[in-house]
Amino acid sequence: MQIGEVAARTELSLRTIRHYEETGLVIPSARSQGGFRLYAERDVERLMVIRRMKPLGFTLDQMRDLLEITDRLDAGDVLHAEQESLLERLHEYEQAASERVQTLRTQLGRAEDFAATLRTHLRKANPVQRPPV
Repeated sequence: MQIGEVAARTELSLRTIRHYEETGLVIPSARSQGGFRLYAERDVERLMVIRRMKPLGFTLDQMRDLLEITDRLDAGDVLHAEQESLLERLHEYEQAASERVQTLRTQLGRAEDFAATLRTHLRKANPVQRPPV
């Protein structure tokens, strides 16, 4: 598929996808005769991993490292000792992601409390009920 379809499916901008290509996070699977980037389903899956890591604050280097880990594990041709090391690193990313998700949940709870406080102040200041926004 071409980059426009990939952008629509991943909800990433063309510019963002090109940036990830420039940084080596995703490489188009092929090029058309006209030179257009062509992406496979696997490329879309990589972009979705990147998209999910971004709001958790992972750096491009961490994204690259995680993708290398999963690529190696998916290849299935790793020795037992290397597989153990890769699985340990993958577990560390899972723990970091879980911790960051919890931090975001806490922040969201605080933000919801703040919004509720503002609604309460609005109701007190203007007893004429307005429909919720």
